[in-house]
Parts: sequence; structure tokens; C-alpha cells
Amino acid sequence: MDATPLRTSRDFRLLYIGQSVSLFGSMMTFVVLPWQMYQLTKSSLAVGLLGVTEFVPIMLMGFVGGALADYVDRRRMVRLTELTLTLGTLGLIFNSQLASPRVWVLYACAALFAAVNGLQRPSLDALTPRLVLPEQMAAAAALNGLRGSIAMICGPALGGVLAATIGPTATYAIDLLTFVVSLVALWQMRAVPPPADAERPSLRSVIEGLSYARRRPELLGTYLIDIIAMFFGMPMALFPALAENFGGASVGLLYAMPAVGSLCATLTSGWTKRVHRQGRAVAIAAGCWGVFIIGFGFAGRLWLALLFLALAGGADMISALFRMTIWNQTIPDHLRGRLAGIEMVSYTTGPLLGNAEAGLAAKLFGLRASIVSGGVLCVIGTGVLALLLPAFLRYDGREGLERKQQEEAERAASLNLRA
Repeated sequence: MDATPLRTSRDFRLLYIGQSVSLFGSMMTFVVLPWQMYQLTKSSLAVGLLGVTEFVPIMLMGFVGGALADYVDRRRMVRLTELTLTLGTLGLIFNSQLASPRVWVLYACAALFAAVNGLQRPSLDALTPRLVLPEQMAAAAALNGLRGSIAMICGPALGGVLAATIGPTATYAIDLLTFVVSLVALWQMRAVPPPADAERPSLRSVIEGLSYARRRPELLGTYLIDIIAMFFGMPMALFPALAENFGGASVGLLYAMPAVGSLCATLTSGWTKRVHRQGRAVAIAAGCWGVFIIGFGFAGRLWLALLFLALAGGADMISALFRMTIWNQTIPDHLRGRLAGIEMVSYTTGPLLGNAEAGLAAKLFGLRASIVSGGVLCVIGTGVLALLLPAFLRYDGREGLERKQQEEAERAASLNLRA
């Protein structure tokens, strides 16, 4: 793996370290919150409804956060939102200490986290192109993928064990401490001011970003295929119920195994830089995700279920790497924040609604039927959508980079003429 961005960019290194620690804690809470919900309600539907609670805030704030990311200091935005996430975690701690923890508080905190992440993620994603050289973008994407994979392996696995042993209060407290490390790192970074010609956030600026994405089939394809794959194939809301069959502590393993596959895919991702038909690669990887979810649904033993989840996670990471490469190769800097908001909405909408769909299907038809039917619909939906977007399948990354450079040169020339 190429670690050049970490060696050459001090600010990228600080951001990377701080977010690695913070993400580890967040991934613990990612498991403990639905686990606590299931312990209080014994309902997979109640767990799935966490996704519905998160959907509207993240949809609205994703677009707002994208517009702000093109206008404000992106480092400052990440810093402020990180402080707000800390307050939300405090709310979970206080609620867990009650004799009868309130279910509505779990939903409220989930909605708060979604809204704040919607504001934060576009600025966070748009920071990387400002901190590393263009030729280091693929390496930075792989490093970010590695960070996410490690956090999603260790965080859920440890979170599941701690929740079952020392309880949710102490586990949330550990998450709280990780935010301190992140904030210290962010305070040491240099400011990342917006371009001098940055457009003031407005409904018009949001619509401009949406219009740009709509005109670009290679971008539309990355958004829609991921939404389809995750909506039908996301089984995570069922993990607490499945853990009752496999053993209570297995809930952390179920959440962690997709990240194990992601990590393996990231560590062996050197071959991806030789692939130029990246749209086709995204479609194939999304279809593989569906196939492996079908296998997971039929698995009767824990080790086999974990294996299929790892394979699914690897396929999802390959899809994500190619999607991130397409975004960074093609989107000009003055639109990067707004498009990052759209990206975030796309890759969170599918899992959030997919968890609700999986919980409802499980209530109506049972756990196995929910998982297997979702995998089948994922494969079919991905194939149909790919055929409806032939320009996405034909996309060549070399042409995308040339187009981005041309757009930025034309914009610079236009601004010089106005001056």
C-alpha cells in the first residue's frame, strides 16, 4: 500500500490520525446503540426504524453540508460538528444510566448523529483533495478505506463484547474519549479556506450541484447503483436477532466481518489503479455484494455466515474504491463540497432505508427470507440499472481526469476575464 500522502502532508496525517481514533469509537456506538434498542424492545423492526429516523436528517443536512463545504473553512466545519457529536454521545451516556432507559432518546440521538454527520461528511470528504497532490488521490482513497476497514472491524467487535460485559454506559464513555483525540488533532491543522470565488450557500447553489450530477451519467451511476445494492441487500438490522441464534457476543462479529473483507480488499487494492473502465467495475462489484448476501442468508453455521459477510464486505469496498476514484477524478474543486454532499446522501440512503426494509421483511416473512430475497433483488436491480446507463459502463477514468482539468481551466479563464 502506498503511504505517500501520510509522509508528505502534515495536515493529512493529523486528520488521518484524529479521524482514525474517532471513527473507532463511533463504530463501537454503531453496534451498541442498535444492540441496546433490541435489548429494550426485542424487535428487529424497532432496530430497523433507527434507519428511518436517520434518513430525513441526513438527506436534508447532506445537501446543506455540501453547500457549506464549498463556502466555509472545511477544517472549522469538521471541528464544530465533532463537538456536537460529543454532546450527542453524552446524551446516550445519561440515558443509559437511567433505571429504565428511554427508547425515544435512542431515536433522538440517532437522528442527531445523522444530521451532524450530514453536515460534517461533505467537508471531511472535500478536505482530502486540498491536502494531497492530485497524483496521490488514489493512494489517499486507499488509506481512507484502510482506516475505515480497521475501525469497522475493531470497533464493532470490541463494542459488542463490551456492551455484553460492562454495559452500554461505559462503552459510550469510551467513544466520548475518542472525540477528544480527534479534536486535538483538528486544532493543530492549518486552516483550509474556501476559494476566493466561492459561491455563497443558497438553494440555487444546491440546485447547481444537483444539476451537474444529473448531467453526468458516470456520477449518476455511482449514486444509483450503490443505493439499489444497499437498499435491497443490507442485512445489518437483523444482526441483533441473528445473534440470539449464534450466541450473544456474536453480534459484534457479525457487524465486524464485512469490514474484515473490506480490509483485505483494501490491502490488495494495488491492481485497481490499472483498471480504467471503473463504471463497469462498480456494477460488477455491486452485483457480487448481492450474491454473497444470498449466501449469507442460507448459511446455517456462524463460521459460514461470517465468511459470506467478509466476501460481501470485500465486494463493497472494491465498489467504494472505484466510486471514490471516479468522484475525485471528475469533479472540479468549486463543486467538490456540494457533490460530496450528494455522494454522502447516496451511500447512506441505501443502508438506512435498507435496514428498515430488512426489519419489515423479517417481521412479515422471517429472517432468512428477508436476507435471501434482498440479495436476489440486489443482483437484479444492479443489472437492470447498469443496462439503463450504458455511458456509465463505458466510462474511462483517463477521459474523466482530462475533462476535469479542462473544466477547471475554463472556469479559471472565465474568472480572469471578469476580473
